[in-house]
Amino acid sequence: MTTKKNKAASDIQHLSSVDKLIHEPARLNIMAHLYVVESADFLFMKRQTGLTFGNLSSHLNKLEDAGYVEIIKEFVGKKPHTMLRLTKKGQNAFENYTKKMKQFFNGMPK
Repeated sequence: MTTKKNKAASDIQHLSSVDKLIHEPARLNIMAHLYVVESADFLFMKRQTGLTFGNLSSHLNKLEDAGYVEIIKEFVGKKPHTMLRLTKKGQNAFENYTKKMKQFFNGMPK
């Protein structure tokens, strides 16, 4: 028979298996925005997330290093333009993250 204490410990253990890289609030915000669009430019993401240029850039670099985000730098005329999109790995990681979080919250006592 499972006690409430054992269930809570199991739920916490389940929560510890979520992707910590995505779980950070700024990166979760970025991933969620990129998940629902095909691609987005840097300025759009800056406005949507409310992050500063430096903060957004730093978090995007971490997501790119993990293989979750592709950063495409190009020039439009003579102006630099940066496009962002989730990779297939990033899409899968985000789906796995949301699945684990839903399972955790669905298992919480009401």
